[in-house]
Amino acid sequence: MIHPWLQETWQRLAGLGERLPHALLFVGPEGLGKRDLADALAARLLCAAPAADGHACGRCATCQLRLSGNHPDLLVVVPEADAVSEGEAAEGGEGAEPGTGKKKSSQIRIEQIRDVQEALAVTGHQSSRRLIVIDPAEAMNAFTANALLKLLEEPPQGCVFLLVSSAPRRLLPTIRSRCQQWSFSRPADEVVARWLAGPDAPPADLLALTGGMPLAAQRLAKSGAAALLRRFVKDIAALPAGDPLKLAGQWESWLKSKEALAAGFGMPQLVEWLQRWITDLASLRLGGRIRFFPGEDGVIAALAQRTSVAAVTNCYNELARIRRVAQHPLNARLMLEDMLLRYARAVTGTRR
Repeated sequence: MIHPWLQETWQRLAGLGERLPHALLFVGPEGLGKRDLADALAARLLCAAPAADGHACGRCATCQLRLSGNHPDLLVVVPEADAVSEGEAAEGGEGAEPGTGKKKSSQIRIEQIRDVQEALAVTGHQSSRRLIVIDPAEAMNAFTANALLKLLEEPPQGCVFLLVSSAPRRLLPTIRSRCQQWSFSRPADEVVARWLAGPDAPPADLLALTGGMPLAAQRLAKSGAAALLRRFVKDIAALPAGDPLKLAGQWESWLKSKEALAAGFGMPQLVEWLQRWITDLASLRLGGRIRFFPGEDGVIAALAQRTSVAAVTNCYNELARIRRVAQHPLNARLMLEDMLLRYARAVTGTRR
């Protein structure tokens, strides 16, 4: 499916024909449909008889293979945690290896790229063209990225690599340089409004929280994140008069609750929400507008009067450092305490 705000880009891609480069990198914020675009392009390139609008026909033998998930010339590389099935999750827990309770990796492992190398060492099964989709590309560590780099430097005949990334700066510069980069930005408000018109539209506060990214807001709404957001706002708005250490203990239990686990809400998301709260504080302090929490303008305005640009800037930078290790915190309680103490100091000017 090509979303309305990506139609122009799709037409440009479809028009490239045989001039399509061997590697493309789709970059932009999460929730824009970059992966959907990559999947549609892969489908078109594998299709035996693309339609007039450039889309795969969905009826030929290669399309049927792809739709069944068994096309041998379409290689999709994602982190194990993203590929976990509902059955596996039920057996071992959220994103767990079956029967072990051990969480699956959130990184793309080097073994996955080696599997791609082996698959590309033989001739394509259905045609001379093979597609490799990697999402998110920034989930590769240095060793995995270097293994991919060798393929990009000497790509096998007929191979097209489609990399999807929301954090391109985390990619090796050498990988970025070997891909034709296509950048995507936030769609216009009126386009999003038309697309979201209807009873299933996500709440306005979730759309604002995602920075106007329609698909991200839609995913949050379906996961039940609206209730989580209400609690976050209530807790963080009351913190200047409360105890950061007590709240850290409450949040530790919250992250382990059935509600949070069912929504896929963990430490990385919590740190990101606090970063966005701080961003709104800094923006208002500098004379800008509130972007992520417009419904809390009164609370944020009151907090902005009590802090300084330097304090909120330092807090944001500290949270950015914390976020880099939020996926695998050594001690979740200590991380929460550190994060909330830093926030309390920024908005109260004290050193509790």
